[in-house]
Amino acid sequence: MPLSDVPDSGGPLAEEEAEDLLRCICFKTGPPRTVGVELEWFVHDLHIPQLPVTPDRLRTAFGALRALPLKSALTVEPGGQLELSSPPAASLMDCVTTVSADLATVRAVLGTLDLTLTGSGTDPWSPPRDRLLREPRYDAMERYLDRTGPAGRAMMRDSASVQVCLDAGHEEPGPLGFERRWRLAHLLGPVLVAAFANSPTLHGEPSGLRSARQGLWADLDPVRGTAPDTGREPRATWAAHALDTPVMCVRGGDGPWTVPEALTLREWLRSGEPRPATRADLDYHLTTLFPPVRPRGHLELRMIDAQPGEDGWIVPLAVTAALFDDPEAAGAAYRVVEPLAALSAGADAAPPRDALWRGAARDGLTDPVLHEAADACFALALEALPRRGATTAVLDAVAAFREHHVVPGRCPADDRLTPATVTVTGAGTPGKDLRT
Repeated sequence: MPLSDVPDSGGPLAEEEAEDLLRCICFKTGPPRTVGVELEWFVHDLHIPQLPVTPDRLRTAFGALRALPLKSALTVEPGGQLELSSPPAASLMDCVTTVSADLATVRAVLGTLDLTLTGSGTDPWSPPRDRLLREPRYDAMERYLDRTGPAGRAMMRDSASVQVCLDAGHEEPGPLGFERRWRLAHLLGPVLVAAFANSPTLHGEPSGLRSARQGLWADLDPVRGTAPDTGREPRATWAAHALDTPVMCVRGGDGPWTVPEALTLREWLRSGEPRPATRADLDYHLTTLFPPVRPRGHLELRMIDAQPGEDGWIVPLAVTAALFDDPEAAGAAYRVVEPLAALSAGADAAPPRDALWRGAARDGLTDPVLHEAADACFALALEALPRRGATTAVLDAVAAFREHHVVPGRCPADDRLTPATVTVTGAGTPGKDLRT
């Protein structure tokens, strides 16, 4: 396949050049100043949420939404999930205000179409669905992921999350240094999984897990869905991880993309087959890596289930931002979660594959170690949030979540298991405005 058939291909890329690029682009250091959030939602019928929404109905709705003057980017996931990605915000409250306004606009339009948004890590009602998006990227992704079992298809079509985006941090060591923040993200990750687990079903049936979504990620490709050893220097370790992860696909023109067998990016760069790799291929390869924390210049924390209610997403955003960006809370939170590293399956175990992450998905906060860590971290967040400019309403929401869930050792999935219900909020449903 000639490079001329690949859009925006550029010239051939050498292995050494790729390694240098990875070191430079994945951790962009400086004082932590911005915060962002990416919210995925299922779209359901407003009046009968169990009623499957047809692809034509979804396409009509998404066409109307794309015409809206939103500040957040609006995209559609392969299974028809709606995603809103905020622009980088100068503060937590700027992020909350922007996304809340965009969500209100989206809900109003969906309401006119008798549709609503549902916050859940997996779809609470729908059986396995056909993929909505038929594009070479997703065709190739599905072919690749099918090699390791059904988890990949389910992840693409039946999962939704709250992804918190934070600056990488200072170059210098310290509570806000990028090396400490990288490690904190992975140590805190199982605590966030457990506290916000909200997917006890898969394809509408009980899964046996409190976070079936996290269970899907744990069952993916054992390299692509895991993190490198977070005890080592992040730049070199992540660069090696990216280079030694198999390529999901080799992009082509209008036809199907090639899905090679066990071809790592490093091997592709060295061999030049089936065609020379380019900078655009490197950039694309990075979008096909699915670790719980993905360095994209900033840190993208990907382990939190989508939350119930109109404003439920604000609590994990506020807690995570407070624990990372407040120096006092960041240092204290690291001391709280550092002992969790000893609970991994082994010194070289990748976090999503070890017992701690799987236990978080299965047990939520009934796990006594995770319960203790979550309670301490929520207390630290509540102390830090006023220093980060959080409103009283945000503080009240975090405090209420802690009182209802964290203190008694519960997560949102437990609310759905006993009794087996799920919260759905439609357009026009009264809700507390956490911006004021």
